[in-house]
Amino acid sequence: MRAFPMILIAVILYNLVAFGGGMAAGGNVQAVLDNSFTIAMFSGDLWKVTVGDLLLLATLALLFVEIVKAARNSSREILNHAFSMLTFVVALVEFIVLKGFSTSTFFLITAMCLFDVVAGYTISIVAARRDLSVAPLDRDYHN
Repeated sequence: MRAFPMILIAVILYNLVAFGGGMAAGGNVQAVLDNSFTIAMFSGDLWKVTVGDLLLLATLALLFVEIVKAARNSSREILNHAFSMLTFVVALVEFIVLKGFSTSTFFLITAMCLFDVVAGYTISIVAARRDLSVAPLDRDYHN
């Protein structure tokens, strides 16, 4: 399960909205994303929350999980990085090619997929450098 990129869940959820709800709404995915409810705040303001906002919030939470996972240093994390790259490529192709995916919500999800890839590789490289700098340089160290 650790090799599975959690941010893929957000891409799958958007696909469900686009192919499920968007098709039901006559192909208007933006109308589905704009469905909203309001929350009364203590200040008296009304906070309008949309389906798109909730999807972005979930994606940010999943991105956080992915960044924490990237701090681990194992062979499974390398597989996770590869799957994260594949997730980004799929999301980018969907954004560019598929009808209903050219929304700001999906663009931001795609950008978070890119951040996941870049952060994962960067954190792994920094962790590998740290591990190498801690390793003893003297070959006779163990003798």
